[in-house]
Amino acid sequence: MTDLLYREDTYRRDAPGVVVAHTPEGGVVVEPALFYPKGGGQPGDSGWLEWDGRSLAIATTVKGEGDSSILVPAEPAPLPPLGAHVVQILDWELRHKYMRVHTALHLLSVVIPLPVTGGQIGAGTGRLDFLMPEPPSDRDGIEQALVHLVDRDLEVTDGWISEDELDARPELVKTMSVQPPRGAGRIRLVRIGTGTEQVDLQPCGGTHVARTGEIGAVRLGKIENKGKQNRRVNITLA
Repeated sequence: MTDLLYREDTYRRDAPGVVVAHTPEGGVVVEPALFYPKGGGQPGDSGWLEWDGRSLAIATTVKGEGDSSILVPAEPAPLPPLGAHVVQILDWELRHKYMRVHTALHLLSVVIPLPVTGGQIGAGTGRLDFLMPEPPSDRDGIEQALVHLVDRDLEVTDGWISEDELDARPELVKTMSVQPPRGAGRIRLVRIGTGTEQVDLQPCGGTHVARTGEIGAVRLGKIENKGKQNRRVNITLA
């Protein structure tokens, strides 16, 4: 398995790497991978590659074969050659916003304990779609409960579970639209809170803050009707 720096240390902002592939579309694959590839509702990372006094702006990152991340240049430009030693530099401010929003959405799924039919993470905003035929009766109560979980400053950690173990605990999977990736034999779990303070545990491959207090001020946005069975609940970071 390729080293995934974005998973090992979500706070790492730069790292050396080696160019191991170019794609026919003009993408670059660098190992070990610092840039998170788009997936699970979270956008791909952006930033820069630097080598030999040159720089290449990266607009986004998408999944390649296996665990590889394909870096997509912001515009057509000469690529670092195969075998080149580069420095990967994240657009940290943007990544950190994604981390805060992603963790806040996990908390939203705790406050609204209904099946999730979709979701999206943005730079300071996010949303979850719930299987919710009727609109919630206490919008302010939902927001207050969300803010309370943030303010508790709960620890966010990760671990692993086997595919067989996950099959035996189907309640861990909250999302109806996206199922955890299989084939590697194990699946990553993200836990919010520890011991008796645990409030959430679910499969997730994305990046998160270390404690819920780091999310900062969060507000509930629009609750939109998305069909007979679905409501879209939006959140915004202050």
